[in-house]
Amino acid sequence: MRISRIVPSAALVLAVSSGTALPAAAGAQVGQQAGQQVSAQSNGHKKVLVQLHETGGFAGIDDRVTVYTNGCARFSRRQTPAVKKCLTRGEMRELRGRLKRLRVGCSEKRPQGADFIKYTLTYQGHRASRYTLPSTWGPVVRQLEKVLHKYTAPA
Repeated sequence: MRISRIVPSAALVLAVSSGTALPAAAGAQVGQQAGQQVSAQSNGHKKVLVQLHETGGFAGIDDRVTVYTNGCARFSRRQTPAVKKCLTRGEMRELRGRLKRLRVGCSEKRPQGADFIKYTLTYQGHRASRYTLPSTWGPVVRQLEKVLHKYTAPA
């Protein structure tokens, strides 16, 4: 859709869209929506689909995976620089299928002892931390760990 503005005088503003003249208010709205789409794409604005943060354990794990709705992700590990990669269509399809069955639920109380891994999942505005993986978390966490290792492995 091509949007242009014609300003013959300060009193009259028309927006032309596909050959049809629109009133100033409608034209401004169309132009504003198009501008928002362009600015969102140019600013790299991304919406988070799911996020996993694993910490703890004897080795001092600190791994993060953030997958965005556009299929791209950010991977970081304790002593390596963050990596940005896009998941394959198959990986995204598999992940979305597993997320449909995910129930984030409530956080789990920290167990006694020192050698536990804490899993924190964020999905659809819900966030919880667990030390043991509930049945709906397991497939999601395993897949996110799998892509983390795949995309952060040394070349």
